[in-house]
Order: sequence, then structure tokens, then C-alpha cells
Amino acid sequence: MTLDQSPTHSTHDAEADDRNDHIKIYVNGEIVPKEEATVSVYDSGFMLGDGMWEGMRLYDGEWAFFDAHMDRLFNSLKSVSLEIDMGPEDIRDILDRTAAANGMTGDAHCRLMITRGRKAKPFQHPALSKWGPTVVAIVEHSRPAESLSAQGIRLATVPQVRGLPMSQDAKYNSHSKLNCVIACLQAEQAGADEGLMLDPHGFVNTTNACNFFIVRRGEVWTSTGDYCMNGVTRQNVIDLCRANDIPVFEKNFSLYEAYGANEAFLTGTFGAQTPVALIDGKEIGDGARPVTARIRTLYKDLVAKTVAAQKAARSSG
Repeated sequence: MTLDQSPTHSTHDAEADDRNDHIKIYVNGEIVPKEEATVSVYDSGFMLGDGMWEGMRLYDGEWAFFDAHMDRLFNSLKSVSLEIDMGPEDIRDILDRTAAANGMTGDAHCRLMITRGRKAKPFQHPALSKWGPTVVAIVEHSRPAESLSAQGIRLATVPQVRGLPMSQDAKYNSHSKLNCVIACLQAEQAGADEGLMLDPHGFVNTTNACNFFIVRRGEVWTSTGDYCMNGVTRQNVIDLCRANDIPVFEKNFSLYEAYGANEAFLTGTFGAQTPVALIDGKEIGDGARPVTARIRTLYKDLVAKTVAAQKAARSSG
């Protein structure tokens, strides 16, 4: 089905900020102007997508949910035998110094990228990456566009699926994103903003960029998590629901339940909770989103409490 052809937007749309034209970026031990931030064409990330990344947001000088992001990052690096001579506190120092170099204390988003590094020859074998990992941190001034909450996202179900763990485990936040890029293209070519991806069994799974939730009769549903990125924001929403008497279920469900949902929303570090307006041209609910609104309020409170606790822990340490 082809949806209306009004301009598309994505869950990562940010308010325009000219300051990002002149930011400084961390590249392998140096913080350099944006136009000088380069890596080799022999880098394994550029050549093969051989690397892992994390997206984090800066609030009041703190990287929210930093420990959860580091748990995922270092689990992923260990799983693919990508060794770095750094620990979480070294990563925090890199991010803090990069933010400080740009005069940022909040409304900033980081993309931390770690690849296997520069290769001796343009071939696949990991042993050809002989000079250690490449570490890059891009921190931009970033505030989600108001239209994301006001209009909601239009989804189109796409034929591209998130695969089985033995092909490429979707739990890796890897540089190898072609699977998701294809899904995004399929959605845009159908006139939507993002692709709603199914799992290998045909159950509703995730979008090409975010985790997906629906609300039915006051209950919050999301996928089992077996075939999707287990997002930090996703888990925070599940935990908030459990702590605040909002029924929440990680379960298999089909497009039938998604089309008939009262509300739907996406979760991600950048946009937090972004409402879904349409799925395959079908309006979701009647436009009222009381459960989503409550979760958004609870999440904002959680961020504030978490950031305050992180600041207190660092000052006492």
C-alpha cells in the first residue's frame, strides 16, 4: 500500500542548529575540528562495517544511563573479540572532554563508534586490522524536532526482517546496518517515515531505527526482544510500567493487534518516546494518547533522578 506523499521525517529529526557546523570531534586520542575529523579508507568500519557504536544523551553535564550503555557496548565488543585498552571510565572521560571542547552541558547527543581499526589490506580477515581499534566520538547540539511529538511517525510494514541470532544477532549495536537501511528505504518508497519490521516468524518486532510498543485496552505490549536491539530506553519503559502499575508484556503479537491498538509509540535514546500516527495507512487509535503521555512524564522524571544520582555519585567519589 502506498501512503500519502507528504514530506517524510524520522525519529532522529532534530531542530536545526548551525553550531554543529563548527563542532570538535574526538578521533583516536585527539579532539579536532569537524573538517579535520577523518579515518583511513582502510578502516575496518568503513570497509566492512566491523565495529560497534552507542548513542547517548547529555543532560546537565551527565550522560544519562551511562552504565547501561557501557554494559551493552562492552558485552558487544567482547562478543566479537574487539579488544580496546579502555574501560567505561576512559570512555566517560572521552565523552566529557569532547562535550567540554564544544561547550556542551545539555541538549547534546553523542555517537560513540569503535571499530577494529585500520587494515593492512582491503580484505575481510580481522587479523588484517594490525594497528588497534579506531575510536571516534561525535557530540552534536541536538534537540528533537517538535513535529515528532505533534504529528507522530508514519510506519509501513516492510519485507525486510530482523533475522535470527545465528545470522547476525540484532542485539549487536553494530556498524553493519544495511539490514535496517534497506528497511528504511522500503518504508520511504511506500510513503512512510520508518519501516515496521517483523521477526522471522511474522510477528511484529521493531522499526528500522527504534523499538516499537503498542497500547491495547490500557496494556503496553512490545516484542519478546529475541530479534531486536534491546534498547536502553526500551528497558527503562518496561521497568517504569512495572513500577507504576501499568500492565506491560513482552510477547508475540501480529499486525492484527498493531492495527487495532489504541496507541503506539517508538523508543530510542534520541527521541525517548515518539508517538506513531499511522501503520500501513491505518490511523492508530483516535489521536488521544494518555498512556504514552503518562510514560513520557515518568521517563522525564526518571532521567532527572538518574542524572542527579550520577552527579552525586561522581562528586562523592
